[in-house]
Amino acid sequence: MATEAEIKKALRKVKDPELNLDLVVLGLIYDIRIDGARVDVTMSLTSPGCPVAGQLLDQAREAVESVPGVEHAEVELTFSPPWTANRINPTIRAALGL
Repeated sequence: MATEAEIKKALRKVKDPELNLDLVVLGLIYDIRIDGARVDVTMSLTSPGCPVAGQLLDQAREAVESVPGVEHAEVELTFSPPWTANRINPTIRAALGL
């Protein structure tokens, strides 16, 4: 069975094209639920009007499904609570000038 750490490592390969930072660093991953070979991820976007939303969701699902032991992944999009830059690691946020 996959671990949350393995899932996060896979999700770090998916980058926001505007900021060139991964989903985990940006704080866009809200929840990871592992049930045997199935993984459900709840994530957000930096903006509800993100033009590449579908692409990011597909990339996130593919990344999770690439983890050994994962047979099926679902990625759900949420805006509750809305994403803010405060979800980014403080060190990285400072480096970005946010």
